[in-house]
Amino acid sequence: MDGHWDGLRAEVRNTIDELVASGRETGVQVAAYLDGQPIVQEQAGLADATTGRPLTADTPVHTLSTGKGLTATVVHILAERGRLHYDLPIAEVWPEFARHGKDRITLRHTLTHTAGLPALPADITAADFTDWERMCTLLADAEPRWAPGERLAYHAWTFGWLVAEVVRRVTGRRISQVLADEVAGPLGVPDELFLAVPEADLPRLARLEDAGLSAMIAYASANLPNFDAVAPPGVRPDATIGSRPDVLRADVPAVGTMSARAVARMYAALLGPVDGVRLISPERLREVSAVAVRAEDWVFGQEVTFGLGYAVDDGSFGTAGSGGSLAFAYPELGLTVAAVRNRLGAGDGDPMEQLRLLVRDTVARELGR
Repeated sequence: MDGHWDGLRAEVRNTIDELVASGRETGVQVAAYLDGQPIVQEQAGLADATTGRPLTADTPVHTLSTGKGLTATVVHILAERGRLHYDLPIAEVWPEFARHGKDRITLRHTLTHTAGLPALPADITAADFTDWERMCTLLADAEPRWAPGERLAYHAWTFGWLVAEVVRRVTGRRISQVLADEVAGPLGVPDELFLAVPEADLPRLARLEDAGLSAMIAYASANLPNFDAVAPPGVRPDATIGSRPDVLRADVPAVGTMSARAVARMYAALLGPVDGVRLISPERLREVSAVAVRAEDWVFGQEVTFGLGYAVDDGSFGTAGSGGSLAFAYPELGLTVAAVRNRLGAGDGDPMEQLRLLVRDTVARELGR
């Protein structure tokens, strides 16, 4: 790595060492790329506190909604190759989806959380999530809450099946396989970037712990009237569902499993070449990272901003997951940053976000921006 960034790496390393030593974190990975080159790759702590297994740079960590960025990236690669387009009516490739007036819902509506299908049945279970045909049939039969584009509602779980079934219909492959073939493999991280995790890789994963996330979800359920519609009691986005081997093995493409360095590398290849691999053109990069919709979210009651499949904010695009993991790109800086943890917290000062800001601010200052 470029010795110019030794000071930044030392600051990140000291920060995460202190987080682990204090007991606030069990295991943390932080990675950053600048202009296609790695400038930070630091990790500390344990992958599994029960066995003492260390968290290494290549340890995959389940990151919940940070995985939406992987799913969106697959879509943009296919669009780049002319296999699909954002204004494709979903029913054009998935005819059963047209039921109940859903024929006007497009891929763009789904990527921007404006499809009108954020809700799941109240009795849905984690086991249901492992049955692809069941979940797609459920969504094909669903009645939209409102007309497409009329309202923004975070499609916490449904985002994954809606987008990935389009990918399957267009390519004939599961989205996890497309990710492996078109992203993880070419970028040299086939064992660190997953939607569905292969059985043989399950023992390598970090063990998730709850450190306040479940309490925050319980509070949201009690205080946000629409929260249970998108995250019913049987499928809370927490350490419990993120630790189930059957769910980890399945394609549930609203969530993902990754190392920080692998996902930072993926975002770097969206910005430009990484060891000769560039995932999309500069023109498409501008399109997918631009603000597509800004509105109050039906679920959380706060204004949010989305591009095409990514959150967009403060010159960045990317995704973050419940419990604190994140991965973002800053096109104007040529920078990508990822931070993942296996102790899923809430109300703890958001240390992964603080690490992201540390890297971003240091690079921006050094670049004079």
